[in-house]
Amino acid sequence: MESTLMVQHVLKRVLDLALSAILLIMFSVPLVLIAFALRRESEGPVLFKQERTGKDGRVFTLYKLRSMKILTEQSNAFHGEQNVTTLGKVLRRWRIDEIPQFINVLRGEMSVVGPRPTLPYQAKRYDPEQRRRLDVKPGLTGWSQIHGDSAISWPDRIVLDLWYVDNWSLWLDLKIMLLTPGALLRIRKINAEQAPLPDEISSLPQDKSAAEE
Repeated sequence: MESTLMVQHVLKRVLDLALSAILLIMFSVPLVLIAFALRRESEGPVLFKQERTGKDGRVFTLYKLRSMKILTEQSNAFHGEQNVTTLGKVLRRWRIDEIPQFINVLRGEMSVVGPRPTLPYQAKRYDPEQRRRLDVKPGLTGWSQIHGDSAISWPDRIVLDLWYVDNWSLWLDLKIMLLTPGALLRIRKINAEQAPLPDEISSLPQDKSAAEE
């Protein structure tokens, strides 16, 4: 059993490297065009960098395409939605702003699939059960993302992420990857409480934590 899991972990890393390299090459030209458009639309760097908490609580620098005006990027994102640029709204809606995170995957700080990386101050508030969310690498997409993402509450997302940690397999990762495009096409609901939990975890207790950015 342990040897099987070890092989799956190795294959997961190989898959991460292969997908990241291929997609970064595929998106290289569009990324250059987007970078040019970002600089034309508003002043500031093309990339937004922010510290996030990864596996085992290690802090790393996460990369995104900048989607907000530079002054707002340096402030609390909870209060700056009105300062998202026109292009930034498109980048966020289709998650294009997260493409640079494939660099984090290549560096081994993230995986293609896993819980979304949280802010350090939020991770410090985890209780022992919630901290198990950090037992795996954070990802660009994950179990909670395909089941509602920001349309469900942060406590519910933690429950989903813990289910993923407890039931991880390479086949589950492949399933999540296949379901991600359809999840991105669904219209997001503003009311987080309206999104039901999937049957697999609906009976688990609800955890509490700070809201994620």
